[in-house]
This record gives sequence, C-alpha cells and structure tokens, in this order.
Amino acid sequence: MPAINIEDLSEKDKLKMEVEQLRKEVKLDRQPVSKCSEEIKNYIEERSGEDPLVKGVPEDKNPFKEKGGCVIA
Repeated sequence: MPAINIEDLSEKDKLKMEVEQLRKEVKLDRQPVSKCSEEIKNYIEERSGEDPLVKGVPEDKNPFKEKGGCVIA
C-alpha cells in the first residue's frame, strides 16, 4: 500500500480520514489512568525480584563480562 501524502488530499478527504479514525478510536475499551497505573505498579513490584536490571546479574552468569584485560607497557 503506497504512503498517502496528506498535503495532496482535499479538505473533504482529510475530514473523511479524521472521521474514520475517530470511529475506530471510539470503539476502543478505555480504562482510567488511576486503575491502569495501579496495575502496572503491582506488576512491576511482583516481578522486581527476578528483574536483572533491578537485582543485577551475577558475575559468573554475565555473558557480557570482559574475559581478559589488555596491558600496555
């Protein structure tokens, strides 16, 4: 499907596209931010014990650990 250049459309076509988009958006199931943020917070807190970004990676299991060093004399 080729890309549509908005500037090339007539005002009527732009308004039709906007109405189509609004019709799609009105069908979306929406949740209050207060509820969603609480669920996200709980999800993160439940999994924080196994999160390597929070807990860290043990040196013996770190695949990115430097194998050796370089000595310049």
